[in-house]
Amino acid sequence: MTPAVTYESDEDEAVMAGAHGTRFPVAVWALTRAALLLCVFKVVTLPGPDVTGDVAVIYQGWYEVLKTGTYPLDDVTWQYPPAAALAIVSPAVLPFLGYASAFFVLALLCDAMAFGLLLYAGRRTGRSMGGAWVWVAGVPLLGPTAYARYDLMVTAVAVAALLAGVRRPRLMGALAGLGALLKVWPVLLLVGTPRGRVTRWSWGTAAVVAAVLLAVCSAAMPGALAFLTFQRDRGTEIESLGALVFQVARHFGWNGSVLLNYGSVEFVGPYVPLVSNAALALTVLSFGWLLVWRLRARGFGAGTPYDAAFAAVLLFTTTSRVISPQYMLWLVGLAAVCLTLRASRMALPAWLVVAATAVTLLEFPLLFSHVVAGDPTGVLLLAVRNGLLVAATLTACARLWRDTVSGPRDREAPAVRPDAGAQSRANVP
Repeated sequence: MTPAVTYESDEDEAVMAGAHGTRFPVAVWALTRAALLLCVFKVVTLPGPDVTGDVAVIYQGWYEVLKTGTYPLDDVTWQYPPAAALAIVSPAVLPFLGYASAFFVLALLCDAMAFGLLLYAGRRTGRSMGGAWVWVAGVPLLGPTAYARYDLMVTAVAVAALLAGVRRPRLMGALAGLGALLKVWPVLLLVGTPRGRVTRWSWGTAAVVAAVLLAVCSAAMPGALAFLTFQRDRGTEIESLGALVFQVARHFGWNGSVLLNYGSVEFVGPYVPLVSNAALALTVLSFGWLLVWRLRARGFGAGTPYDAAFAAVLLFTTTSRVISPQYMLWLVGLAAVCLTLRASRMALPAWLVVAATAVTLLEFPLLFSHVVAGDPTGVLLLAVRNGLLVAATLTACARLWRDTVSGPRDREAPAVRPDAGAQSRANVP
């Protein structure tokens, strides 16, 4: 008797091939995250300062204050928008664990969520698994700091917002609005939305969500906007781009010092305010460039929202007075989203960010004493890390400008015209 022959459709074969193709990245993700958990639970101890102290001491201290019904008004290290309180109190959903343990578990779950979204996006037609691999590699390259800060939670929200994309502009806007009230920078996710309906709906929804959250937080507890004062008074942190001036200058007689100030290690002394103000001016100029780009951009392809968000956050990070190690998670997440597109033009800056993340692990926490001392090893590490960030920023901005202003080209979907609101949902990339 001849056995029946079953023919599978091309779509079924593609799904099966995709399932097989995800096994290896999932396995690598599981192994690397197990290593991170061993580090944050101190089964394995790395050289340098204990990075989990922020969770066990600072975050838990804020948690105790927030439980009393007020923001930490007397703590200058509270420098975050009001919805950050949600991340700080989130370990309460796992009452059977201690505060720090619950926080690390929640960080792992957010990591898994972002990874799952990137895997799903990478398996779609015309997409790539490159984004998932950037996430798999980039997060553990930061070491235990990745799970010992709430930035991973914010980055997961940002990844979800961008991948919601122009097909779900209201969801994209809602997540961006939530992200902005968690840590400000996710508002930049909307800089590259196509003109017309998508921009109106995403920007409008983001504004409404942010306004409602701000109103609720302000009504619920006093001190919702105290973070603005604490942020204003910050100086030049020793890992920032501007700090390289003083890292070198103190070898030539500069008589300033390094102090723990406003929750980070900063330079204090002659000319520090000048460099801090120069960094702020550079940030303003960067946002001016983004505005000019937005006004002049002609071609909005499928990847433009991703590329523009990546370039914008690179500008914001590189010119900042503070480039804390956890900031690299923002860039890794956005780089990963860019590389879910097979034809992405951001491959080079994305992998430059991954390389910069690896160097960041060396400068903090492994060799942080050299950075604080400003010896040749510390200066070299900072020069390499910040040099990689500058290269990634310039490359990303140049490619964004070339693709959308000076010579827009078709990528994976037809460009969206300014009258996109008149098109059907099927025609919006």
